[in-house]
Amino acid sequence: QPIPNNAQLVFKGKLFDVYQWEQVMFDGTKKTFEKVKRPDTVLVFPIMDDGKILLIEEEQPGSTPVICPIGGRVDEGEDALDAVKRELLEESGYVANEFVLWKAINPEIKVDRAKYFFIAKGLKKVSDPSNDNGEKINFKTVSFDELMELAYNEKLDEREIILDFLQAMISEDEYKELKNM
Repeated sequence: QPIPNNAQLVFKGKLFDVYQWEQVMFDGTKKTFEKVKRPDTVLVFPIMDDGKILLIEEEQPGSTPVICPIGGRVDEGEDALDAVKRELLEESGYVANEFVLWKAINPEIKVDRAKYFFIAKGLKKVSDPSNDNGEKINFKTVSFDELMELAYNEKLDEREIILDFLQAMISEDEYKELKNM
């Protein structure tokens, strides 16, 4: 549900903008609706030469550490592919020969933002990570089955894809399809 053209920007923040508009209800009355807009997000599961998946344990100020794929915000003027290449390089020091878009979703109905999940293959280490001062990152490589277990035990911090992993655990076809990606 996109933000309507008649919506007014009522708050502009560093990360979130708030829009409001009058919406006609089913009975003909009007109510003020609002929606938050924020930059899109990219996340990537890099596949190492040995078949293991590179994850990060990330901590940001004021939060507890989480295990998640590498990723971040799409900057203004970037598309999702450019952003995921930049994030992979910045956070890990790797570049990849191939990026496969696994899934794209809009996870929240009241927030205008997409999340893009990629798989990266053909990795090559070209530099040290260059993380900003607002993140502590440790690397963790896991097998596909260990990734599935992290999802099952709710230790993987991307709730939008947990169901995909759980479905793959009970469907042999979905398991094979996801593992082959």
